[in-house]
Amino acid sequence: MLQTVPTNDYELVRRTIEFVSEHWIDHPSLDEIAGNVGASPDSVQRSFSRWAGLTPKSFMQAITIDRARQLLQNSATVLDTAYEVGLSGAGRLHDLFVTHEGMPPGIYRARGAGLTITWGCHASPFGSAVVLTTAHGLAGLAFADEGGETAAFEDMARRWPNAGYVRDDAATAAMAKRIFDRDEWRPDQPLRIVMIGTDFEVRVWETLLRIPLGAATTYSDVADTIGKPKAVRAVGTAVGKNPISFVVPCHRVLGKSGGLCGYHWGLTRKKAILGWEAGALGSA
Repeated sequence: MLQTVPTNDYELVRRTIEFVSEHWIDHPSLDEIAGNVGASPDSVQRSFSRWAGLTPKSFMQAITIDRARQLLQNSATVLDTAYEVGLSGAGRLHDLFVTHEGMPPGIYRARGAGLTITWGCHASPFGSAVVLTTAHGLAGLAFADEGGETAAFEDMARRWPNAGYVRDDAATAAMAKRIFDRDEWRPDQPLRIVMIGTDFEVRVWETLLRIPLGAATTYSDVADTIGKPKAVRAVGTAVGKNPISFVVPCHRVLGKSGGLCGYHWGLTRKKAILGWEAGALGSA
């Protein structure tokens, strides 16, 4: 451990970059970084942010995502990529800001009986967003063009026809902000989602969560990852039924040839989301 305190920002930033570049796979905390570069956490945070324009944590995330993209481009499976870059923990899923749980199977079999779902409509970068929440977390996210919000909600509600539904835009506003405001994507306060589907569907959706921002995979790769290499068609059906669009990134799944294939909310919207993510990655 270095004991001397750097006398200028450049030396501190240099040491920080060197340490993070060598140890990013372990996802060291700010305190650990500071201890190894011989400065206080506040000094590291301030100096690095001033010189690099991003925090040490953001720099580490950028390295992680870049490594994940390289692995996927070299045909690594989604799951292998997740483990390779240290994203195996639930709190590290989907661009380091989502944690999840599966709803008990009985809820799904009962088509949502006994479950209360609050829903609301909000503006998003991709049209109107229909947000559905439960006491357990975000359960649904759909998109609609202007005037199509009710139809989008009804499409979602058909998945769990026996649930109770309450519209409350004010109650779902904070959730919408968490989803679409990148400043709210905080790994220390992960967005909680709840998956309501069959065991097979949930396994597929969990795999989608491991596709890093700016990367893509194929239906056959997902099938291989869950140990069902011959179930490509069933995987495609499960991807199409993903109830939590954007957050569970089904838009990052492509055809074997690299084509966009279908998207429940329209190919134009899929292209828009992928373009938005490319811009977000470039500005990170």
